[in-house]
Formats: sequence, structure tokens, C-alpha cells
Amino acid sequence: MFDIDRDILSIDVGKGTQDILFFDPEKSVENSVKFVLPSPNVIVGKEIMAAVRTGRPIHLKGFTMGGGDCVAAIMHAVNSGTGVTATEEAALTIRDNADSVREKGIKITSCAPSDAVVIETRDFMEREIKGVFDSFSLDYPKNFAFAVQDHGYSPDMSNRIYRMNLFRELLDENDWVLNSLTSDPPHPSMTRMRSVLKQAPGSLVTDTGPAAIMGALCDPVVKKMSESGLVLVNAGNGHTLVFTIKGTEIYGIFEHHTGRLSTAGLLKYIEELKRGTISGKEVFDDNGHGAEVRKPLLTDNIAVTGPNRFKLLPDAYQAAPYGDMMLSGCFGLLRFWEELRG
Repeated sequence: MFDIDRDILSIDVGKGTQDILFFDPEKSVENSVKFVLPSPNVIVGKEIMAAVRTGRPIHLKGFTMGGGDCVAAIMHAVNSGTGVTATEEAALTIRDNADSVREKGIKITSCAPSDAVVIETRDFMEREIKGVFDSFSLDYPKNFAFAVQDHGYSPDMSNRIYRMNLFRELLDENDWVLNSLTSDPPHPSMTRMRSVLKQAPGSLVTDTGPAAIMGALCDPVVKKMSESGLVLVNAGNGHTLVFTIKGTEIYGIFEHHTGRLSTAGLLKYIEELKRGTISGKEVFDDNGHGAEVRKPLLTDNIAVTGPNRFKLLPDAYQAAPYGDMMLSGCFGLLRFWEELRG
């Protein structure tokens, strides 16, 4: 059980889904209101594709949000001859460098063409979520926690390299403890997290990968494994993040794109991570993000969470905190709330 004395809406925004848990301290966790919905980037992507079919120009306004389907739809619009404009903040969804956005054929302006279809960019779909609560006569919560993946603002370098460099910096600053990669408020360079904070002031906002890892540790079997040493994998829809952990200490991490991994390839990287021989350059050159290792951790314990867990690691222990794997990130957010906000 969580030692939290208030209700919290915990929202884990991934590439394919947004996983939502309404934590009520008066109820058992298993009886919480929870739902899994398409991710905002998927929904915005569909809105853009529908706008293309109208033949009218498209104007993007709102907040910096996650890419994925929505950026693919934007590029489809441009390539099909549809005029696309965007506010400066919305344009950061496409690329951190404004000149690069313009080079793709997108005009950055605060003024929408008079006949444009205006599409709102946002990671927090508050109106729609509140509508669900209203429909079921539920009291809307006052406290919020979010997980989104943020590469950090890196206009002049690879965002994959920047993300791993920042991970290393945060790990070193915090002596490689489990919550090293989470700060409250978010790191200044995390433009997507900061954007969520604008949408929901006072919220706890952190990264999806560490949140899923922390949530998986709520599974008692995983927690027991971690005492002697554990490889813990979050096989998400977009990214796979792997930690070696013992107790409350992180020994090493690496991150890759899920779609680029096979079971054999993942196991190869895991073995190198355990031995401390993994190369960040090797992972990056394989179109992953990279790797950081403090010291080796030889263990046979492997646990996996995330929607691609069976696809990539069918023989590993399948973590299911509180009986619900899809909410690992939400449970992790609650753990972070406990540690960071007391």
C-alpha cells in the first residue's frame, strides 16, 4: 500500500497509450478507478489526418507534446501539399531547432490562416478525462502526477545523445540511487515535462522509463529479486529501458528503440550490461540511445514489464504490480510522490 494521504490522478503518457489510475487513499489499490486510452499523440495524429482530407490548411497551437503519430501525420500533411503553420511552442513537438522545422515546410507563427483547421497540441487531455469523471459521477482529483518521455532540449545535437548524457549527470549527482532520474520540478532542459507542468501546475512530472521501473518494483517478487541483484526491463511501445539494480542502487542502464530489438539482440545487450562491458556507442550506432554503467552486476534474475514484455522476453519473470502490468508507470509515479513529496 502507498503511504499517501490524498487522492492523485496518475497519468503515464506513452507512445501508444495513456494509462490512468485514480488513487484514493480510502480504497485498496486494486479497487482504484483505472483506464487505458490511446495516447494524445495518436489522437492528435488522427485529427491531423482528418484535417488533411478537408483540403484546408492546418494550424497547430498549444503545448510541446510527444511526437510519434502526430509528427508522422504532420509530415504527411506537408508532403501532400497541405499548408501547415504552428506556434513556436507547438513547433517544438516536431523538432527542437526552429530552422529545422521551417526547412520541413512548416511556418512558425502565432496567427492561424483564416480558413485553417486549428489543432491543439497537448499531453494532458484534461477536458476529455474530466468528462469521463463527470459521466460516472466521480469527484475530480486535485492532485496530479504525470510520466512522459523527454529527450531534453537539444537543438544542436542528437536528442538521443543528450538524453543519455543527462541521465549520466543525474545519476552521478545522486550517487546512482533509484530515484536519481527524477527531480521535482523537472530538470530545466526537459521542455516536454515543463510543458505538462504548465498544463497542470503543481503536478509531479517525471520520465516514463524510470516510472515504469519503480512501479515494477511494487511487484513483491521483483522487490525480492532486487535485494540480491536484478535486471529490470521496461519493454514499452516506443522504447525499451533496462536497469541493473541491487537494493536501492542502480548499477547500469541502457535504452533502445523497441522496434529495433529482437529477443536475441536484447539478451545480448543485457549480458553486456551485467558484465559492465556494454558500449554506449554500440547501442547508439544500432539506433538506440546509449548505455551508462557504474559497475557490473552478475545475476540470473530478470524481470520485465511493459506492453511488449512477452514479445521480447517471454521467459523472464513478467512483473505485474498490484495485478496490472499496464499501470506499472502509474504505480511508479505514486512511489515517486511518496519519496519526493512525503
